[in-house]
Amino acid sequence: MRMMQRIMVRAKAWTLRSHFVSFPKDSDFELKEEELPAPNDGEVLLEAVFLSVDPYMRPYSRVKMKEGDVMIGTQVAKVLESKNPQFPVGCHVIGNCGWRTHTLSDGAGLMPMLSDWPQDQPLSLALGTIGMPGLTALYGLEEVCAIRPGESLLVNAAAGAVGSTVGQIAKIKGCRVVGSAGSDAKVSYLKELGFDEAFNYKTVGSLQEALQKASPDGYDCYFENVGGEFSSVAMPLMKPFGRIAVCGSISMYNDTTPQTGPYIHSHMIFKQLKMEGFISSRWQHKNEASLRRLLAWVQEGRLRCREHVTEGFQNMPAAFMGMLRGENTGKAIVRA
Repeated sequence: MRMMQRIMVRAKAWTLRSHFVSFPKDSDFELKEEELPAPNDGEVLLEAVFLSVDPYMRPYSRVKMKEGDVMIGTQVAKVLESKNPQFPVGCHVIGNCGWRTHTLSDGAGLMPMLSDWPQDQPLSLALGTIGMPGLTALYGLEEVCAIRPGESLLVNAAAGAVGSTVGQIAKIKGCRVVGSAGSDAKVSYLKELGFDEAFNYKTVGSLQEALQKASPDGYDCYFENVGGEFSSVAMPLMKPFGRIAVCGSISMYNDTTPQTGPYIHSHMIFKQLKMEGFISSRWQHKNEASLRRLLAWVQEGRLRCREHVTEGFQNMPAAFMGMLRGENTGKAIVRA
């Protein structure tokens, strides 16, 4: 009896053709193909189902990648073939596989989906609210800001994957939340989520006046996603002993000339502020319990999720650039 021959899998991958100069452009990316062999002992063959595009990819590409590398990123993938008993055929995993349609993996760094993932929740939430962005929001509030009931919180880029989760968790914890976003539609969304105040930073006459009006007594906590001028304006409005969690600085990622001052030292000193940058992986030992808390809030209807889904792996660069332009409300996802 003749053995059936395995059909070779042709994998596609988006690579960094040229380092980004200012805002990324189509010619900075290159789509490549390769044939993948069958898995060896301990290996699995994965097929991407959902892929994530995130702001961190822009600065990380400069410091973590060289030209020709596959673009970094996380995906939800299905196991097509397996010679690793930890990952049986048909199961889904989360992995830092980059912008690839298929990946041959030895299993290192792969994380199985939560065993009791509810059938009524899309797997893509593992890249958003019940994934890295959700953990970033949770750890920034709890570990960095140590936020307490009754406190006031300011969050910018508030309609994005992290910001929208930050605001909702703060409301769950009994805080007053002010959010800024870049369109009237996004402001309406924030109000739907229960933000106490929200405004469009692009249309207000004065950012300082908008922030003061939204919280006349100032802010106990500030969840920073934007950097630049916004941070300079917000800093003087912090209350004494305020805490600032620095998660991102998306307004500065595409600068060719570094932005300069004003500088914040006097505010830090006289108000005795605490300002701390962080990456969520610092608390990865808490991830499973934290993901289950996030999932429970979603199931209870206390934490709402919105996704901006782009169809087709061929549109990865467009989805990435659209996210950097702020075209998404909620988590930007690509369905492979």
